This record gives sequence, C-alpha cells and structure tokens, in this order.
Amino acid sequence: MQVSRRVWLALALWLGFGTIALAEAQLERGSLREGWGGGVEVSLILSGPAPWRARMLADPPRLVLDFRDTSIAEVPFAPRKRVTAVEAGAIRPGWSRIVLTLGGPYAITAAEMRVRDDATVQVALEPADEAAFRVAALRPEPEEWTLPKEPPPPVPEGDGPLLVMLDPGHGGIDPGAQHDGLTEKALTLSFAQELKRLLVADQGFRVALTREDDRFVPLETRLTLARQAGADVFLSLHADAVREGEATGATLYTLADHATDRAAQIMAAWHDRTDILAGVDLTHNDDTVAGVLMDMARVETAPRTERLARSLESAMKAQRIDMHRHPRQAADFAVLKAPDMPSALVELGFLSSAADRANLRDAAWRARMAAAIRDGLKMWAAKDAAIRPGLRR
Repeated sequence: MQVSRRVWLALALWLGFGTIALAEAQLERGSLREGWGGGVEVSLILSGPAPWRARMLADPPRLVLDFRDTSIAEVPFAPRKRVTAVEAGAIRPGWSRIVLTLGGPYAITAAEMRVRDDATVQVALEPADEAAFRVAALRPEPEEWTLPKEPPPPVPEGDGPLLVMLDPGHGGIDPGAQHDGLTEKALTLSFAQELKRLLVADQGFRVALTREDDRFVPLETRLTLARQAGADVFLSLHADAVREGEATGATLYTLADHATDRAAQIMAAWHDRTDILAGVDLTHNDDTVAGVLMDMARVETAPRTERLARSLESAMKAQRIDMHRHPRQAADFAVLKAPDMPSALVELGFLSSAADRANLRDAAWRARMAAAIRDGLKMWAAKDAAIRPGLRR
C-alpha cells in the first residue's frame, strides 16, 4: 500500500511516531473548542510532522500532549470553561509538553495527525466516568517516554572553601511568572549565571547550578544535585508575580510549616505545582522515621539558616536594594526542605511590580544584587565558622 503525506496518520497513544528521525518542528498556532455535550477538541498546527503522544493524568485531571523534536515557545490558546489551565514548554532538551488541566474526568475519543505541507494534530475528549478515567490515567509510562535519569552531579567551578549551589527557579515547561515580555525562568537563569561569575571571581567560593539552560528539573532533584555536589549552602532564585497582597521588593524566605502571609502560601503552592505538570509525584516520599531524622538534623540547620537570612538581608540593605516591608518571611517551599544544608529562597523582585521589573532589567541593579548576595554569604560563612565548633561541644 502506498502511503501519501496527505493521509491521516493514526496515533499510537503511547508511542506516537516511534523513533522516526525528523527535523525539529515548530508549533505555529493552535485552537481549543468546547462543543455541545461537554466535549473538548484541541487542534495544533506544526510546521512539520513529529513524534508525539496524548495521555491522561489524574489529580488533577489533565490531558498531556508530548512532542519530540518540537519547539513550543508559548501556550497556543487560552483556558476555557472546561479547560481551566493551559501550560506549555520544554520538559527536557528535545522534548516539549502541553498540559491542559480539565474540570473533570475525560476520555480521549480521537487523536491523530494529518500531514500536508504542515502537520495538524487533533485530539477530541468526551466526559468519562471516574472509574474509566482513572484506568486510563494510571496506565504505566512506556520506558521510551519516561523522564530521564537524574542528571550527573554538577561540577563546581572556583577554588574557594565554600560551595554554593544556585538554583535558578522554574525552567522548561514551567516558565514561572510572566509579565511584559519577561519570564521568570529566563531571568533567574541569567541572574544565576551572573552571580556565579562574580562568586567564582572572588576566589572565596566554589559554585554550581541546578540547571545551566532552559530545562525542567524536578524539585527533589534540585536538592539531590546539591547534596551530590557537596554544597555548603543552597540558594533558590525567583522573581514571582503575586496578585494577592503586597508584593514588591526583594524578599528572603526560609522554611516553615505555615506561610508567613497569603502571598507566601500562594507562591509555595505554585512552585510545587511544577512537578505536577511534569508528571512527577513527590507527595509520598517521606515516612515517619525519615521525618523524625530530618527534624533532628534541622535542630542544628535551622539557626544556621536564620543567620544566613539575616546576613543576606544586611548585605542587601548595605547595597541599597529595595526590599519588601517584611524582608524575611517563611513558607513551605519544597526546595528549602533539605535538613542538612542551610537553604534560602531569594525573591529578587516581583514581576507583578513595575518598579521590580525595571530593576530586573537594569544591569547595574543586578550587579548590586549579586554583590549583596556575595557579601552576605561571606558574612554568614565567617559567623558560621566561628559559632559551629561551640555548638558541637
């Protein structure tokens, strides 16, 4: 049978086009239609064919569309009534993902790609009962579509005694906050690279990053990378946007079971949602014994973390960095849960604030912020070295 580029290509819901090697395709546009009877239809126009798949995930109900060798620069359409949220972006090099969060359980009733000069992906959903939906959502991940193994331990740069792990927030499928042409994932990566160069040049530090490019790194893996590198301190860098409450100025967050304010609670929930988008479930990792051991470790780490936050705050004020009216806050951020490593989340500013956006675009301001973090780390390291021997007696 002769196959034409004009025929409809059936989608194997798990394997897509298998291992066919194709040039990278681009997502050119897309549309979302909610029809009568509760149905949902998704249409995506790619510049050319690419391996792909469609699958359902639960908790919350989601349609996940994965593409190999495809560039997806932005969300192709806005949420609607039955599709409550849409996220899109790289999940790792060479792979992109679109996630549609659904208002209830659905089943895929059609999924296919039509190839002409371009390629049209069409997926149709219909409401399903909960039992049938969960059967489909819990199908095991095929080996060739699973997330990659943990990346190798980062190799720190620099010759100093203090090893700092910098964690540029978000990345890949999760852009973080977005406003006025800025994305949090790009800002944090750029600033982390600037800060790394400054710290290495100081010769008092060794520095590693949890990601060096625009890729998705699960929250737990970020801490694993820090431990593998032997980090002495962990700094997660962010530039969020929060609608509720006051959100302007640099802010320092440390770990607490209960958030200091509503804005901190919203941000902690948003950051943890990144792993849900990528299909990574980290909610059942800790057993009772592990929890007790971690609490014991935090008895020593918690005051060290508090001194770290105080030192960073003092250095930022010395550099005339505008700070939140409550510059030190606390929240249940997953990236701050390492029990054996002082950790802080540095909110460089908020993209929801015009003043903060101007600062984040200003190279001179970023240089002052980087210098403040360097000075704060040096101040903290000196105090920590003097205090810790006495704590161990």
